[in-house]
Amino acid sequence: MDAVGRALGVHRVLEPVGVLPQAALRLDPDPAIGPDEVRVSVQRLNLDAASFRQLSESCGGDGAAVRAAVLDIVAARGKMQNPVTGSGGMLIGTVAAVGPGSPLGLRVGDRVATLVSLTLTPLRITDGLARWDGRSEQVPAEGTAVLFARSVAAVLPDDLPDPVALAVLDVCGAPAVTDRVVRRSGARSVLVLGAAGKSGCLSLAAARAAGATALTGLVRDEREAAALRAAGLADRVVVADATDPLAVAAAVGEPAAVTVVCVDAPGAEHGAVLATAQGGTVVFFSMATSFAQAALGAEGMAADVTMLIGNGYAPGHAEAALELYRRSAGVRALLDARVPA
Repeated sequence: MDAVGRALGVHRVLEPVGVLPQAALRLDPDPAIGPDEVRVSVQRLNLDAASFRQLSESCGGDGAAVRAAVLDIVAARGKMQNPVTGSGGMLIGTVAAVGPGSPLGLRVGDRVATLVSLTLTPLRITDGLARWDGRSEQVPAEGTAVLFARSVAAVLPDDLPDPVALAVLDVCGAPAVTDRVVRRSGARSVLVLGAAGKSGCLSLAAARAAGATALTGLVRDEREAAALRAAGLADRVVVADATDPLAVAAAVGEPAAVTVVCVDAPGAEHGAVLATAQGGTVVFFSMATSFAQAALGAEGMAADVTMLIGNGYAPGHAEAALELYRRSAGVRALLDARVPA
């Protein structure tokens, strides 16, 4: 195997041979590491919002059933990748072993958050998730995970509790890309769908810091609206079902130059396009997004919009998101309410 394939983790793919780890059906989670790998002792998983929602709904809200489903997925696939949503999440843990050729700069004993998806991270669970009730995205866990030479990880900050740091770092790509799009476009009006959630509130704060002056936050109910208004992150708060395109357009009114989709349910594509001005940009930061619905829907609306798939990686994204949390009382108020004690 060539050096590029090994750095990307292709040697860990069991089925089908030749694909990259994210596209694989099964990975080899053997904790014995190669010369360019890092083994992490797992302490907590963070399931992405779309995956957790789907699992909870399919299990009828039964926490024990959700726990069993996650264990079954990891055992069968050697990684955490929801077969319905295709998404996973991330984890925190302690570096247990570092291969002599690893370029990640990590040391044994470092407490880290992986900034790559669980869908491509070889993972073993050894405690049966006995401390998790199946009712929260954050999952206390014991086990091992393996990072490759091309993986990304951040040493956890000393000034924040682990669950908070994990919640911020889980979505740190969203504010980073929002910042980049707003700065490059010079956009002043920004709409965030799912604005009271983790990625939503951070995206609002990032848009403001990047120079946007007219921020609209769309939420699903009056409870979230009250929380978002109290946080003071948006200039205007509107309530609508993000999966109802006409309701979204009516609630938003004048279309925005940039729309950021942070809704964890499928079906928000058409409303996002409809609420975006001609020549504007839509950034999809939900793992529930359907490319076909977004592309074909925009075509059917004669919508001249640029549509971006939010990449969870951008240089400096981890520290930038943590700084937004530290500086913004509104972000802290919304995010802390979603973090388990």
